[in-house]
Amino acid sequence: MLGVMPTRDARQKALDAGLDLVEVSPNADPPVCRIMDFGKYRYDEARKQKQARKHSHAQAVKEIKFHANVGEHDYHTKLKHIRTFLEKGHKVKVSLMFRGRENAHRELGFEVINRVIKDCDDIGVVEMTPRLMGRTVAAMIGVKPQKI
Repeated sequence: MLGVMPTRDARQKALDAGLDLVEVSPNADPPVCRIMDFGKYRYDEARKQKQARKHSHAQAVKEIKFHANVGEHDYHTKLKHIRTFLEKGHKVKVSLMFRGRENAHRELGFEVINRVIKDCDDIGVVEMTPRLMGRTVAAMIGVKPQKI
C-alpha cells in the first residue's frame, strides 16, 4: 500500500523492483494499480485453470431403451444398469419406443416407465416426468441429493 501517486513515480518504483505495474481496477477513482510479476501471475492463473479442468467431472447422460412388451429378465437387467449409472453419479434418460401395433396401447408403455421410476425411487429422483414425443415416451432420472 503505497497510497496515491503519479503514474510516472509508480512506474519508476516497479522498474526499480524489476517488476511490472499492473492496472487492477481501471474504473476506480483514482485507478488502482499493483506492482507485481505479471508473467508469474499469468502462469499461476493458467495452472489454476488447468487444475480446475482436471478435477471437474462432467455429468454424462446415459440412455436406456425399453419396449412396451419387455420381458421380466430384460427389465431387471436394464434396471440394474440404470442403478449402476445412478450410483456412479450419471443422469439416466429412460426411453420407450412403440413399434407397430404397440402404438394402440400407449398406457402399457407408460406403465413400464412408471415402474422403472418407482423401482429407482431409493437412489434417483425424477427430473423429467414421462412424456410422449412422437412414438417415444421419455423420462429423465437424476441422482438423489445426499443428506448430510
